[in-house]
Amino acid sequence: MTGRRLTSLLAYATTMATAATLLSGCGVLPGMAGGSKEPVTVMTWAPDRTRATNMPGMPAMAQAYARWANANGGIDGHELRVLTCNEQNTSAGASDCARRAVHEGAVAVVGSYSQNGDAFMAPLEAAGIPYIGGYGISEDEFTSPLSYPVNGGVAALVAGHGAQLAASCRGVSLVRPDTIAGDRLPDLLNSGLRRTGHDGAADIPAAEDADAYTREATRARTRAGGADGCVTAVLGERTQVFFDSYRRLPAEQDTAGGITGTGSGSNSGTGTGTGEEKNGPRISSVLGSVDQPLIDRTGGAKGPFEGAYVTGWYPQADDPAWQPMRKVIKENAFADNRVDPTDAGVQTTWIAYTVLRRLVESLGADRVTAYQLSHALDQGAKIDTGGLTPPLRWRYDDLLGAPGFPRIVNRAVTFQVVRQGRLVAQRPGFVDVGKTVLSSAS
Repeated sequence: MTGRRLTSLLAYATTMATAATLLSGCGVLPGMAGGSKEPVTVMTWAPDRTRATNMPGMPAMAQAYARWANANGGIDGHELRVLTCNEQNTSAGASDCARRAVHEGAVAVVGSYSQNGDAFMAPLEAAGIPYIGGYGISEDEFTSPLSYPVNGGVAALVAGHGAQLAASCRGVSLVRPDTIAGDRLPDLLNSGLRRTGHDGAADIPAAEDADAYTREATRARTRAGGADGCVTAVLGERTQVFFDSYRRLPAEQDTAGGITGTGSGSNSGTGTGTGEEKNGPRISSVLGSVDQPLIDRTGGAKGPFEGAYVTGWYPQADDPAWQPMRKVIKENAFADNRVDPTDAGVQTTWIAYTVLRRLVESLGADRVTAYQLSHALDQGAKIDTGGLTPPLRWRYDDLLGAPGFPRIVNRAVTFQVVRQGRLVAQRPGFVDVGKTVLSSAS
């Protein structure tokens, strides 16, 4: 063999050995002692650029979380790989995202938003992939044995909202989507109202993607009554459109001959015309339909939501418990304005990834599988979210068991109010609405 040939073979062998070393170390992250632990691949999906509710901050928060985790050694030494998908607010889009999660080897879907649970849960269940910390908008999130919700969903919000309004509102109008999911909301709201002897709310269905709601706003104002009434809208992203229509209603004459304004959150009349203006119904909603970004966009303290009642899942946005999330966003979301720390979707995604991290750390395994995650959750893994929720656990004994929502484990909500343009606590701490949700089905 010639010297040139030998040299070439030695160079080739050296190159291959180097390549093998690099491949074996694939996924080694800063702060990791070695490369024996396999990456953990998950997916986060949400609708974006649709005519209905959009949640672009959720996938963006997931990506920022992955950058932060991987810059700090990964999750228990595993590189975190986050796949994102635009669910498009359609059954086909949700199904496509779920099938992609299966095809690309995701071990969990984490912190996602979709109203199309019947489309995405079946592919996930067939592959044994857990759905951890969904937004809580679809019924399947609270019925599938592979769903592990971190909040009580819209059910807890609306039932809790009824309890929040019961002490202050004599008449209540509920404007809600004219959908299957929306059909459940009147019973839930009334379960909260009736716990204190209230008669219940006027039910006003509305199109989920309308450009104006003048007719529904007129009905809502009339049915709520005067200053001691409340108009509640739970229309997701279209809630702002509804209240735009509401505040543009012409003033109406009361029985004494005065002028009744359309009202605002602060109960100040906004009607036009001559004569004495009187206060109209107070406005209210739930987190996700009204949140801090919306309040800021519509004028803050001078906007229509000043004084509005809002029921949430989590502590107010300036609570110290959110500081770790804010730090991660500041350092890893860069100039991505989709990631707003006051947005309920972003907050839910943070909590969902906190659950994932605690769970992976508890396994201590070199390879993490979908089965390991769901098995650990079913066996009673207890997750501390740092005060953002009560401690979470998904054993059979921890499930609420309410018809339609059996897998609720977090029964807590918070009562908030808009003061000086900021969502603040109306009362401190969490309110347990488990019994209220249960009574909605009785």
